[in-house]
Amino acid sequence: MLKGKNYDRVHGKRNVLLITVDQWPGNLLGCNGKENFLSPTLDELTKVGVRFVNAYSPTPVCIPARRELMTGTCSRTHGDRKFKEFLEMPENLPTIAKTFSNNGYQACGVGKLHVYPQRDRIGFDDVILNEEGRKVNFPNEMREDDYTRFINREGFTGLDYGHGMSNNNYLTRPWHLPEYLHQTSWTSRQMCEQILRRDPTKPAFWYCGFTAPHPPIVPPQVFLDMYNDMEIDSPHVGKWARDPEHYPYAAQYYNSLYNLKTAKYLREARKGFYASCTQVDYAIRSIIGTLREEKLLDNTIIAITSDHGEMLGNHNLWGKNNFYEDSTKVPFIIVPTLDAEGLAFNTTDDRLVELKDMMPTLLGMCDLAIPETVEGISLLDPNNRRDYVYGELWEDDRATRMIRKDRYKLIYYPIGNQFQLFDVVNDPDEMLDLSEGSEYKAVKQELIVILKSNLYGSDFQWMKNGELVGQPAKPFHYKPTQENCGILNNRDLLLQRGIR
Repeated sequence: MLKGKNYDRVHGKRNVLLITVDQWPGNLLGCNGKENFLSPTLDELTKVGVRFVNAYSPTPVCIPARRELMTGTCSRTHGDRKFKEFLEMPENLPTIAKTFSNNGYQACGVGKLHVYPQRDRIGFDDVILNEEGRKVNFPNEMREDDYTRFINREGFTGLDYGHGMSNNNYLTRPWHLPEYLHQTSWTSRQMCEQILRRDPTKPAFWYCGFTAPHPPIVPPQVFLDMYNDMEIDSPHVGKWARDPEHYPYAAQYYNSLYNLKTAKYLREARKGFYASCTQVDYAIRSIIGTLREEKLLDNTIIAITSDHGEMLGNHNLWGKNNFYEDSTKVPFIIVPTLDAEGLAFNTTDDRLVELKDMMPTLLGMCDLAIPETVEGISLLDPNNRRDYVYGELWEDDRATRMIRKDRYKLIYYPIGNQFQLFDVVNDPDEMLDLSEGSEYKAVKQELIVILKSNLYGSDFQWMKNGELVGQPAKPFHYKPTQENCGILNNRDLLLQRGIR
């Protein structure tokens, strides 16, 4: 029996490393022409892999997006388009981890899963968990995640949020403890440990979930310093977005959450976010290096994506929860092995891709059967193309729906029966809303027909005699008592964190 470098190859099994970052916009990459942004590791990986430049998170908020990635199904199937924190993973939908495990792979997860129950391994053999200090106050639930247990053992009990920044805060400051205690550093180190401690008699499916660059924006000072001599670009604001009072209702709601209006706050938030991304990029570098040192790199497929993007002040919006490109488009990079077929090196692919496509693609690259429940398409066959992406999020007054097809994207807001139309090929920053242009009437109607064919459940309240009528328009008014409304102004001071 052959041992060492060629052992897995002799048995015809490739390893898989799937990395997710959190809240990273798809267009925010140095290799995408972003000259004032540092992502050297991801840029290098695109040179030996494929970057899918039109990859979307069809339900761009944490939990639904992760359910799609893990099950290869859309929100209608996996059951969440509303951020249901206490919804268990459906038993009838085998996860990507379970599928690899059932095929003889050791399946290990590190970092953020964001599932319920929090210690549900969803098919992994083991999970080294970081839930960002999130606790569920139910009996028999998790008291501490593995990151918290680590920082406590290191003698810094309760200080992981001693920086005072919250998980939904765009104020920024340097990390307040030694760098090795940072969640990003811990996650990459734990992933390296799992690679080092692998079972050499089995192929591996490794999943690494980083919590950054999702706020809190607290990168170590060294990564902030990388941007000291670089010009930080200002947010782009479309003509339609210059007066937030004329936003669609849901966009007004999200505009109310933050009040980062001054040039200094805008620059510092974007600089800090960029630095957090760069820290993750360097952390990924150490994982790739560990594969290389262990002589596993040649036989390991590497895939990188995000659960959703981040507006970062563009169009006067922050966070996700909408269908503008910065929120719904995600990075999607796959690096095949040298002997793999179906994906070329150093290429970009402009097909319309969704998160649910990751599972069938990685399984196909390992010559494994794809579960019948999977709705995503394998990207190995260049002829596998979808005509459009359908996006959906929320069922209350924030409800928003999207159709992206070819050049154009339609966004629908039921409150006020309001539409927006963008030419995202020629206007990727969505500066000009074309929905009222007479020359785009046919395009708009075509996308509306597709949109109507995808509606279900409570969506039908927006229909009358087969046509979209939405719900009555109403002004948005900030109320201090409204949940998550104006959270920098709200009396509960939701964005403050401290010693625990």
